[in-house]
Amino acid sequence: MKVQKGILPESNHPIWMVLDENYLPIEPIQKYLHYLDSIGRSPNTIQTYAHNLKLFWEFLRDSKLDWLEVNLEQLSNFIHWLRNPNGNVLSIEPQVSKRSEKTINNCLTTVCGFYEFQERIGATQRVDGYRYQLQPRRKYKSFLHHISKGKEVKTRLLKIKEPSTFPGCLTPEQVNDLVEACNSLRDKFLIRLLYETGLRVGEALSLRHSDMVTGKNNEINVVPRVDNVNNGRVKSRVERIVHVSKELMQWYSAYLIDEYPEDIDCDFVFVVIKAPAKGEVGTPLKYKTVDSLFRRLSKKISIKVTPHLLRHTHATELIRAGWDMAYVQKRLGHADIQTTINTYVHLTEYDLKQLYDKYLKRE
Repeated sequence: MKVQKGILPESNHPIWMVLDENYLPIEPIQKYLHYLDSIGRSPNTIQTYAHNLKLFWEFLRDSKLDWLEVNLEQLSNFIHWLRNPNGNVLSIEPQVSKRSEKTINNCLTTVCGFYEFQERIGATQRVDGYRYQLQPRRKYKSFLHHISKGKEVKTRLLKIKEPSTFPGCLTPEQVNDLVEACNSLRDKFLIRLLYETGLRVGEALSLRHSDMVTGKNNEINVVPRVDNVNNGRVKSRVERIVHVSKELMQWYSAYLIDEYPEDIDCDFVFVVIKAPAKGEVGTPLKYKTVDSLFRRLSKKISIKVTPHLLRHTHATELIRAGWDMAYVQKRLGHADIQTTINTYVHLTEYDLKQLYDKYLKRE
């Protein structure tokens, strides 16, 4: 089996297919992927779902199961298969899971969504992978929490516990080293932008010149768009304004004046400035180019760096500066404040020793 990318010629829109051993699309998977595309899911999300469903179909093949007759117990066996697809091979050595808990949960989310869709269109019977219970304990309580706290909420049964890990952050000196390692103003501006705003890389690649507001108010409008030819997307699909410094806009101006290609029919902020083929210059920058850039920079400064690490660094600095979580949520574009708290609550524990040392030194 394999995941295959296709392009619709009339719109240049990417589509993803999961092919069987005969190189034919697997129909139930294609219906679900088409549904996700129809409701506006990101092409990158659909690609991930396609790979997850390919894994599930390989599990069904290895287990000699029919997807129409799978029950909850068999779905739980999928967890063991993801950890060790070669479960029939005996070993005297301790086995390390082939996939992380986060990856396994992502696969389970995809499969549960797939079966929910198939149930709704009447293709299969219900696979009850959910339960209803009173609201689980949450660190954050909304203003109207007392009204809904007695109501049952839907939670997924098939979910494994993920270890709580700090994604890390960079020091200002490391960020400067990263900027200095860049070979172009475009790349330097991209690093400074991700660091100062906390934008996701897809949001940065989606930016148009009309989104950049300079002058008295230096701000960036993060606008959801579904027609970006480079597949850049705003994840939350909610427009927001991110205030920035005058210095960041000076980086933007320097990039426009010194490097931005002239006479191009493109309004994207980040474009190709050098390319082997002349026709590629001025085209919107793509994810794979940014990924390649960060791999090169990581080697140069001997630190593994990703665009998301800059986002974590920005959020870390905001919280250490005393920002309220609600403001951090708004700036980062999280749909749920609980996501912000779950991701960054470690800061209160991480900084506790420093606060305690300060307490001990009080006069």
